[in-house]
Amino acid sequence: MNMEEPTTTGKAVLLIISLWVIVLFAFFSLRWEMIYLVLPMVWLFFTAVTFFKPSLEIDVERVIPHERILEGEIVEIKIRVKSKERIPSLRLIEDIPEELEIIEGKGEFLISLTPGEERELTYKVRMKRGIHKWEWIKAEYQDPFGFFFIERTFDVFSEIVGVPKIEDVITPYSTKGTKVTAGPLPSPRVGEGVEFHAIREYQPGDPFKIINWKASAKMGKIMSNEYESERKVDVVLIIDAAYKGREIFDYTVRAAASFILDCLKNGTSFGLLISEEVPMWIRIDYGKRHFFKCIDFLSLAKPDKNNMIAYQVEHIIKTRFPARAQILYFSPFLTEEGIDALKTLYRYGYNVIAISPNPYSTIEAKTREEELAKKLLMLERKALLSRLSSYGLIIDWDVEKPLNSAVAEVIRL
Repeated sequence: MNMEEPTTTGKAVLLIISLWVIVLFAFFSLRWEMIYLVLPMVWLFFTAVTFFKPSLEIDVERVIPHERILEGEIVEIKIRVKSKERIPSLRLIEDIPEELEIIEGKGEFLISLTPGEERELTYKVRMKRGIHKWEWIKAEYQDPFGFFFIERTFDVFSEIVGVPKIEDVITPYSTKGTKVTAGPLPSPRVGEGVEFHAIREYQPGDPFKIINWKASAKMGKIMSNEYESERKVDVVLIIDAAYKGREIFDYTVRAAASFILDCLKNGTSFGLLISEEVPMWIRIDYGKRHFFKCIDFLSLAKPDKNNMIAYQVEHIIKTRFPARAQILYFSPFLTEEGIDALKTLYRYGYNVIAISPNPYSTIEAKTREEELAKKLLMLERKALLSRLSSYGLIIDWDVEKPLNSAVAEVIRL
């Protein structure tokens, strides 16, 4: 708590100067009856000092409902204040983050308190994606006569993470080409499995029980059975954080969050790459803890002017990506870097599904010229996506419509 001593106002200074002027004038003019003019002023000043000069001995706390709240939700913030003394007129100023819209109430309160009284003050804000911090609550008091002013700032830290909106989506996992299936996907592995897949040469570490002795005798070398088991594919989600796509970046983040939830529901392992200047890479894992970690990263993600997604993707492919991962790539394809990243994924043999929020779908044309310009941009985008379709399955998403319907139109489930 930052404490300040009470200060006298200009009104108090003027009163004191007036008292001295009257006293001096009475002294030099020998008109002592003028001293009576001073008494009301002295009594007024004495009353203000004795009865209306509190030290702001109060306890203040802020109460938030949760640490994580969905963007767009209305959040009620409470301030609890308890006074240890009588305060006729207390002004509280709340440190509301500038990016949050106040829906109900305001960030300033004017109340009066009696000794031991506790009050609860509330206001409501609309949550936005990102991290929002409250750091202080300021208390101010000025006596009714305007002679004294005192201000104290209480260090009251609170933090809310506005997480992106999430909707149910169709599971578009794929194993080859543009064939799309939902749910568990078959993948070969060595060991006990569901169905026999193939025979291959023995590798160090293979258990002896899967050695095919009959095939070994026939081939003249040790051979092992390989089985096909039902498991989920590894999914890597890549977000193009190009600054050119800042108008629809929130939609991009919401789409990624929706597919991460879908991975969690399916029991699928997933990783996340956000192509900011310093890339955010969350290694492939599974479970609720991993889900919330990825959501927190998505909540903080911002468009970046120094976007180098193609370079970042190629670097992480060489060091972190599993060989047979399914790629979900989120990009508006507004930059050459974003396009090159898709081509890089294709060149390394990955099966890619690109969810592309249409940056022009949010534009409202107000004139005939603007309508024509929008149509030209749409045609250019359609031609671009047609060329890119040879590198992966492209889902052109009009962000004014549900994401699920855009996915369903393309994969025909």
